This record gives sequence, structure tokens and C-alpha cells, in this order.
Amino acid sequence: MTRSPLLLVIAALALVLAAGALVLQFALPSKGGVSQSDYDALKAQVASIKTTGAGLKVAYVNVDNAFQVFLNAVTDLRERLTTKQNEITALAQSYQAGTVTADNYSKQSTVLGVELLDAKISLYVNVLDRMIASDDFSDLRKDLQTVRTKAESILTASKNLVAMVKGGATSTSDLQARYTQTQAAYTDLEGVINQACALKIQMAAQRVAIQKGYDLVLLQKNVVLYPNPGVVTDLTDFVKTEIKDYL
Repeated sequence: MTRSPLLLVIAALALVLAAGALVLQFALPSKGGVSQSDYDALKAQVASIKTTGAGLKVAYVNVDNAFQVFLNAVTDLRERLTTKQNEITALAQSYQAGTVTADNYSKQSTVLGVELLDAKISLYVNVLDRMIASDDFSDLRKDLQTVRTKAESILTASKNLVAMVKGGATSTSDLQARYTQTQAAYTDLEGVINQACALKIQMAAQRVAIQKGYDLVLLQKNVVLYPNPGVVTDLTDFVKTEIKDYL
């Protein structure tokens, strides 16, 4: 019969607490007291319980690392994103070196910033399309389709921004306002997609944990500061294998 990790944790904690209560009972004896030999024997039994009967198999998963599996499905769009980021870095270095004037730097950085935002939106919309088409996301398909309808306007807005900044037929304040609005919409879109992917990673981690007999699986980010490799196992690669064909 498959063990329930949660039930095992609860049972283990209850067993340790119960054993601790027994120690407390004899450590604070009644009028008659307790012999040293009985007390030492009880301590040995508690130690045995903690190291055998209540031992937990603990692991952790790095969700950020596992999430890369989904981004690997859109490698071409990731390359476009990386290219824009590199162009922005190179432009900043040229400006610092004095080979680009302040005016040209301002104009070029504005264009690259808008193109970078468009690349990000295109990437996440493509991931969303793949999620909708995937059988592994079928339980979320209806909600994802609703998100996709809203995402279309975000994608259109980013394309319009690129056209506007390259055409130069708009005021700086208008461009900035549109950019800020589109950036905020992208942030919301990214958050929804990340949550859906995180849910699938969590479900995959649970399956892996049950298959391999683990009792407790933690998130590495913001939870696990130091995992002793001899005691706590990294299941990230197993989870990545589990989800590698989702998209």
C-alpha cells in the first residue's frame, strides 16, 4: 500500500512527542521516584524510536531550475530574448566608453527596451499556446484559454509599441505611458503562467516522492537554506524528467 507522506509525517511527530512525554513523566518522578537503570533504559528506547521507527525520508525541489524545462520548449524565442539583452548591455558599455552620444544612447535604449518587452511577451504567449495544446495541462485548459484571449491584446500592444518607437510618430510621454501599461499587463501574464507551471511541478514532485518513498518534499527557494546531502535528497532532476515532455 502506498504511504501517504503527510500521514507519515503526522504519525512520526506524534510518536516522537509521545515518547518525549514518557521521558518527561519519568524525569519528573512521583513520590516513589524511578531507578537510574529504568530511566537509562527508557532513554535508549526513545533514541531507537527516533532513529528507526520515526525516521523521515526528506527531499527538496528547486522549482526555478525545474521551470527551465518549460522554457526549453521555446528555445528560438529565448535566443531572441538573450540577443536583445546582450544588445542592451553592449549599448550601455559603448555609452560608458564614450563611443555613443547621450542622445543616440537614449534613442537606441528606448527602441531596445521596447523590443525586449515584445520578445518577453512573445515568449510567454508561445508557452501559453503550448500549454493549452498539451494534454498534460488539460485540467487547466479552460482557464488558460481565458488567459489567452486577454493575452492577445497584450501581444498586439507590444507590436504597436515597437512600430511606434521605430516610426517616431508619438510623444515621449505617450510612449512611456503605453510602455508602462503594457509592462504591467505582461507582469500579470507572466505571473499566471508561472503559477500554472509551478502547479504542474508540484504535482510531478508529489508523484516522484510517492514513487520513491519520500515522506516530505520541500521547496529549495526561500525554505531550504542548507540541505545535508547525506540526509536530504535533491529530486529536481527527477521532476524535470517527469515534466520534460509536457510542452
